[in-house]
Amino acid sequence: MLFAGFVVLGGWQLQRLAWKTDLIAQVEARVHAAPQPAPGPDAWPTVSRETDQYRRVTARGVFRHDRETLVQAVTDYGSGFWVMTPLQTDTGATILINRGFVTPQRRLQKDRPDGQATGEQQVTGLLRITEPRGGFLRTNDPAGDRWYSRDIAAIAAAKGLSNVAPYFIDAGATPNPDGWPKGGLTIVKFPNSHLVYALTWFGMALLTLVGFWVVAREVRRRRSAR
Repeated sequence: MLFAGFVVLGGWQLQRLAWKTDLIAQVEARVHAAPQPAPGPDAWPTVSRETDQYRRVTARGVFRHDRETLVQAVTDYGSGFWVMTPLQTDTGATILINRGFVTPQRRLQKDRPDGQATGEQQVTGLLRITEPRGGFLRTNDPAGDRWYSRDIAAIAAAKGLSNVAPYFIDAGATPNPDGWPKGGLTIVKFPNSHLVYALTWFGMALLTLVGFWVVAREVRRRRSAR
């Protein structure tokens, strides 16, 4: 029973390996594809993590800096915040844009006045699916305006936004006028240790057979001795 169980677990990890390899290939294709217009309201019900996460998209509209939200972040620049700014499109829809990272010293808009782009803007970046509930082992606190994950529904409710897309866009690396926020910091990396796990389970199955053989040999020896 142990042998059969370990073999089944090894086979399951091989299936996971095939799934993860295919997922990585799909995401790589999306990341490097030509940008397409961000899904509009008619397409929102079909947007999903499986089919749309990390798609390169573009969106046009006017930033609503008065509804900006800062979400805790850790990057190569250290700890700080993602700057989430609503983009009001000409169709009346709102898309949250992760404009990039700022340090704690630049969290206030007055500390980066040149970075508040005005007029119609075009954003190109990666489509990301909402991150509900929280992060960093903490729960979002809308009442205190403390955010640890990019929970679109919660941010929209707290900031009084309507007709908001169920995704946000991580802006690309095009520099902002004063260098802040810093975009293009999205990490697209998936752990893929399923082959190691599969070999571990198959190794356990082999050891089970070896153990059974050792025990059976000892039983035969004792019987022969008697």
